[in-house]
Amino acid sequence: MVTEKTISFNRGVPSVRSFPTDQIKECAGAILSTDAHTVLQYGKPLGYMPLREHIAGWYGVSPDEVLISNGSLQILEFLSTIFLQPGDTVFVEQPTYDRTVVSFRRHAANIVSIPVQSDGPDAKVLAERLRAVVPKFFYTIPDFQNPTGVTTSLANRQEIVRLAAEYDFWILEDAPYRPLRYRGTDVASMWSLSPDRVMHLSSFTKLLSPGLRVGYVVAAADVIQAIGPIAANTYVCPGLLAEGIVYEFCRRGWLKPNIDRLKQLYRPKLDATVGALQEHLPDASWTEPEGGYFVGVTMPQGTSIGALLEKARTVGLILSDGRGFFAEGGGDRFLRLAFPALSVQEIHEGISRLARLVTGR
Repeated sequence: MVTEKTISFNRGVPSVRSFPTDQIKECAGAILSTDAHTVLQYGKPLGYMPLREHIAGWYGVSPDEVLISNGSLQILEFLSTIFLQPGDTVFVEQPTYDRTVVSFRRHAANIVSIPVQSDGPDAKVLAERLRAVVPKFFYTIPDFQNPTGVTTSLANRQEIVRLAAEYDFWILEDAPYRPLRYRGTDVASMWSLSPDRVMHLSSFTKLLSPGLRVGYVVAAADVIQAIGPIAANTYVCPGLLAEGIVYEFCRRGWLKPNIDRLKQLYRPKLDATVGALQEHLPDASWTEPEGGYFVGVTMPQGTSIGALLEKARTVGLILSDGRGFFAEGGGDRFLRLAFPALSVQEIHEGISRLARLVTGR
């Protein structure tokens, strides 16, 4: 029977303190006052045009190269529908975001994994796998990767885009955490290095609110146009009211100050996570992230994630099953720790409980 307060490291959810609720209320009122006839009506499947134009301005592209949808995972599903036939090969990182693996499996793709090191995907292994089979996509999260927290180095990014050009495959760059850098310096996005080879996905989920369900992709105009009919047949039109709220928030210049606020909120939590691991689980290994939501931990030898998950619940801990992040098997000692929704005190207490389970002390 659990008597201690439950602490969940399982899901990458934002802190409730992160939501700019009053500003979102103001933006909702403003967009309903100025453009209700658009945001309350059926609209085009590519998204709310003022927001498409605004995002296009960030990237220096035409609005025809931007699509907005109900979260970036849905865009990934659209791209899979367009490009994948049963048996087609896709490359993913190992480990990688588990919901992407589910999506690719739903399309009966052959999934090939590229191991992640401290500087990102192993480019030598990537080159070896490419000599055997060329994928339709290589799905990568280069900034503060989910689930490891690793950031891909510039040299590694340059090599990956070079290989994409040589072997003629797409890179799907998933970048929802990219703005949430707490230390260090930005690394050029893969899209900026090779816009003809990269589809760049992101969202406002981690920057404003998951409930708004606003994600986007920047890609070649013909790709965007190909998504349109699939999107229309899926939901007729996206959530234009939410997109209008996001547009108004961005138009007012509130996004950057909000991101700065989030960095101040989340950096101490990342520091607490790493500090607690160093104190309580020094025999584990991890790469210290420079931002994002996650610290990926390889637990000490002898640890079984399956057994650990069961024991954790008895002490009020909810953990992720690390095996779900490994598309081709593995992850028996891997654990993803999601820290944003927890307080510093909860992080220290949770990792202390985890260590007691692992060490028996």
